[in-house]
Amino acid sequence: MSQQGGRPTGHEDDWWRQLYDDSTEDTGPAAAPADSLDDRFASAAGTLGDGETAPEDAAERGAPPRPRASWESPPTAEGAVPFPPGPMPPGFEQRTPRDRTSSTTGPAAPAGPPVPTTPPAVPPAPTAAPAVPVGAPVPETGSGDGALTAAEGAVVPRVRTATHLDLPTVGHVGSGPPTYDAEPTTLPPADPDDLDDLVADTVLDGARYGVCTLRAVSARGDSARFRGEPRRDALLTARFGHGETALVLVAMATGARATPGAHRAAAEACQWIGRAVGLSHARLAADIRAGRRGDLKSGLHRLTDRSLGKLRASAAEQGIEPDEYAAGLRCLLLPADPGCRTRVFFGVGAGGLFRLRDGEWQDIEPRVTDASGAPVVGFGSLPAETPEGDRLTMDLGIPTPPSPYEPAPEPPREPFRFRASVARPGDTLLVCTGGLAEPLRGEPELSGYLGGRWSGPVPPGLAAFLADTLVRVKGYADDRTAAAVWEA
Repeated sequence: MSQQGGRPTGHEDDWWRQLYDDSTEDTGPAAAPADSLDDRFASAAGTLGDGETAPEDAAERGAPPRPRASWESPPTAEGAVPFPPGPMPPGFEQRTPRDRTSSTTGPAAPAGPPVPTTPPAVPPAPTAAPAVPVGAPVPETGSGDGALTAAEGAVVPRVRTATHLDLPTVGHVGSGPPTYDAEPTTLPPADPDDLDDLVADTVLDGARYGVCTLRAVSARGDSARFRGEPRRDALLTARFGHGETALVLVAMATGARATPGAHRAAAEACQWIGRAVGLSHARLAADIRAGRRGDLKSGLHRLTDRSLGKLRASAAEQGIEPDEYAAGLRCLLLPADPGCRTRVFFGVGAGGLFRLRDGEWQDIEPRVTDASGAPVVGFGSLPAETPEGDRLTMDLGIPTPPSPYEPAPEPPREPFRFRASVARPGDTLLVCTGGLAEPLRGEPELSGYLGGRWSGPVPPGLAAFLADTLVRVKGYADDRTAAAVWEA
């Protein structure tokens, strides 16, 4: 019965018997003699080849042999594999042509050129170079980007000097890991009606002017990241002017601790000093190039006090105490003129001013006795009163009695700090807030690590500088704001 359900007719399988019945004679050519796998392999190789048959194959089929190429190895015995003596390389196994044909079902690909019987000479592997301390030259006899190979096959290292790239980056230094996590965990709360009040966790900037390279960063501390508080530090980098007369300002401020508007006060302090310097940048740049240190000190003192005075006025407008809306301010002025290497630091409040010279850190923060000097009327540079306590007017210096209508004397303010120094090629100048200055002074391992990373001839990139300044130390979790200048 067929698959369709009908009965067989008796003739439906005749075509099958005609094709496969042993009694049916083949209508093709006469049967060939014995056909072996070797015969099939030789036939396939001759069909798919390029027309040039190896002498041994041609001799088997009676064809005239062709001349042997210079690169071909001498003929081998039947069944032997032309491979160098000794153990086989990993992943290889000895197989004869017959083995190759028996492992495939289709025609084999034409055989490639025979493998030379003598393996090529392999130069010895280079010996790993010993570790080189930072700043020490590596002994070499070559040049260029790569290594030079001597006649004996030994690899000669190229000339180079160890840089900050030779030191591995670390997450923390000191006696143990810090208490808080290394990455931000909580965002500060946001007001939908005052989104401009939000502060980014990290700010990163950099530039190159004249003979100096600048890197600047401000990052939220571990404590603020854990508690979801905004960054109290603020950072401003600005260029005023064009060409060689331009002046670069780096301003950083730290708001008062444990006050709700600390981040706003720090941002306003940077904005006010930035505006003041920007309006006077031509005169300031000329004074820096001319080396008029006295004019610079008195003028910058005036601009600083005026900017912080606006903060006090803003506190009064908000109805809060001046101490609750205050900020420490530290600034750096860099002339774009490549012929001028004078770097000017000024500001008030806690922080640090360091110089890395010849691999050694120098704490060059101006002392209070040196920084305060003689105050001015209204600004702190000239005597505001006589030794007897009589106040002086601003214009004529005439003693006047204190007025009963004037407010009570203000509490002592932070002393003004100023330093103008000439940089040397290879110096690195670092200005920072207390968040980085305190661990630099208190943890020798951190100062040693940063000294090694920043002593190389090439300044670090922005990402590397960020990673360096965020190396954590247990017990120091405040915001970190820093600006470093590398002298070419």
